[in-house]
Amino acid sequence: MRSKTYLFTVTALVEVVAGLALLAVPSVVISLLFGVGQASPEALAIGRLGGAGLLAIGVACWIAHRDTGSPSRRALVFGALVYNVGAVAVLAYAGSILAMAGVLLWPAVVLHAGLAAWCLVWLAQRTGASGDA
Repeated sequence: MRSKTYLFTVTALVEVVAGLALLAVPSVVISLLFGVGQASPEALAIGRLGGAGLLAIGVACWIAHRDTGSPSRRALVFGALVYNVGAVAVLAYAGSILAMAGVLLWPAVVLHAGLAAWCLVWLAQRTGASGDA
């Protein structure tokens, strides 16, 4: 039973840390991801907005990791899947097409690809099952 909560716990921890970092020090995160020296005020505002969104995803996953009987967990995993696929696409585009790569860009791509794959496996294991067993 406990192993069914790992996806939510790991996602919660990753997204809360990333969200808080973007809210507190967006210039550092932007530099580490994209290798830019000085982020524009607009980039910092967008970074903080993204941080708030990541914090929300993390909090929702943290709540869901204890709520094992909730059918809404499936919807949350679908949302996390969409986010992770989008993150892979945006970050890989920035690195490969725009040549904006800081030291954490490719590890972030790999992390989000892994989380997306984990979401797919989680969903596949529950296809056709009633509820969220």
